[in-house]
Amino acid sequence: MKVDIRELGQFNHLASQGAERAAESLSQLAGVQMDVDVTDVSLVTENVLAETFTDRSFVGVELGLEGGLEGETVLAFERERAMKLQDLLMGVTDNGDSEERLAKSSVTELGNIMIGGFIDGWANHLDTAINMTPPRYTEANGPRILPDQAIEAAKKHGVFLFESKLTGMDVDLDFSLYMLPEYRQFVQLLSGNDQGNQIPVNRLSTFEELAKEGAGNAADQIGMMTGLDTTVDVSRLRFVPLGGVPKQVGNDQFVGVVFELTGLPSGYLVVLFGEDSATTIANAMMPGGGAEEEIGEMTEGAIKELGNIMTSGFIDGWANVLQTSIEHSPPNFVHDMGESIMSPVVGKLGQQQDYAFVIDSTIEIDGNTGQCDIYALPNERELARALSALPARD
Repeated sequence: MKVDIRELGQFNHLASQGAERAAESLSQLAGVQMDVDVTDVSLVTENVLAETFTDRSFVGVELGLEGGLEGETVLAFERERAMKLQDLLMGVTDNGDSEERLAKSSVTELGNIMIGGFIDGWANHLDTAINMTPPRYTEANGPRILPDQAIEAAKKHGVFLFESKLTGMDVDLDFSLYMLPEYRQFVQLLSGNDQGNQIPVNRLSTFEELAKEGAGNAADQIGMMTGLDTTVDVSRLRFVPLGGVPKQVGNDQFVGVVFELTGLPSGYLVVLFGEDSATTIANAMMPGGGAEEEIGEMTEGAIKELGNIMTSGFIDGWANVLQTSIEHSPPNFVHDMGESIMSPVVGKLGQQQDYAFVIDSTIEIDGNTGQCDIYALPNERELARALSALPARD
């Protein structure tokens, strides 16, 4: 079965609109102004679910979907955020049993209202009824906050995970809204009509292979250059609407490099570090002195070299998996607000592109750790053509 990768972008857009409606509902009910930071979608395995949710304690509202769209939806709060939300809803701080039951009931009803608004847009798009089962209040640690069916599906063939992050504008309150549609039905909805953008559904997992292959290559090359023990780990690969990339990066200061890609597929690749991570990793690459506390010429040179190595490692891995040839331009160093860095890159792609891949990565050099995000913006049709041309597999 084939899926249209642009359809995935359309459903991501619907999820984002649903999150906006959910945020409006919460704003009205709790009297706090909420904003949707970003909505993204991943095809995730059991291991990725474990990494995403591990070591965290959650309170949530879970309900099932039936009819035009089947699956499970979970509104999840980290426990301390849930306690703050209960105070906002109830205006109580007493821990008596009656107040606790009332608070749980309020959170459950809030979840029902928010998720209902989230689902309405999907029903309108599909021109069908989507029924919701009664909401269920739940508490769990780690991925157990997710429905059992979703965890089992992740073990077999992966599960589509839509995540919307909501943040309070005037109160310290943030949480995520997760939706996990039933795999086989959702794949049918993604089939679309555009043959040029259709790829076999089992190729979607190839994106993660591309990221992991590239990470391994990058670590090897950095290790050879520095002579230091180096690892590059990929925690998660996410599909993000292209227009939402600048907002997702935000207005924090970043240091990084921008590359233009030529070959199959063409496009852009951007490697971004927070300032602290940039100086940590750059100093680790310059043992024996010369460390900088702020972003200077030596840090710029180190980040350009590191970005060059990482990009070469990633696109070599992509070329190996896709069985194509890809080259990249010299590194263009950037040090600016994230949105200012990404907006020109997004603008160059015009109306031809719907999505980007975000690769969440951790680099460790000789015991020094830094975080970076790799934004891959390949030409959609070229990528679909390359993936479809790969030999068939089960």
